[in-house]
Amino acid sequence: MELDQVIKERKSVRKFKSLNVPWYIISECLEAAIQAPSSGNVQNWRFIIIRNKETREKIAKICDEQYWMLKAPMLIVVCSEVTKIKRMFGARGEALYAVQNCSAAIQNMLLKAHELGLGTTWIGAFDETKLREILSIEEIARPQAVFAIGYPESYEEKSRREPLETVIFFEKYGQKEDKERGKIIPAADIIKKHITNIVEKHKK
Repeated sequence: MELDQVIKERKSVRKFKSLNVPWYIISECLEAAIQAPSSGNVQNWRFIIIRNKETREKIAKICDEQYWMLKAPMLIVVCSEVTKIKRMFGARGEALYAVQNCSAAIQNMLLKAHELGLGTTWIGAFDETKLREILSIEEIARPQAVFAIGYPESYEEKSRREPLETVIFFEKYGQKEDKERGKIIPAADIIKKHITNIVEKHKK
């Protein structure tokens, strides 16, 4: 599967088949995760694999009672070990860089999971204090995200994405016009124009 296809097709999954995922497949996802870039190469990400049903029930409850999570055979909790990054970069490193690093790792993992035929959902709503208690997370680490992973029973419709031209600015925030090229042309329009030109040439 091409990278572009994986990126555009990946979507959140909340309905899973009652099938266990072999460890070698999970390890491929985790291997992809740890290839992510990190500030100062601190690699502060840590992963807790949860298969135990009772533990998963407790976690679902403190994730705003999202009990659909129990349909997945496995949860993965991503934590940031903040000691080293705090020492290197101070408060900003602990509050921001640590989160950025883990987010990059998570995205790698989600994309690899999709490539391997798995479904995932990234969950950020959880009671941090209770999650720490459930998983015995020490003070040197901070939970960043929970996600459910398994074989999808069905896919939800992918959420609409804002057009590219609505999220790009040039030189300054809010400046939508590229003074070198004029207003940004949507990629779809460029492709359409290119195809039209090819068709017209063949007609001649």
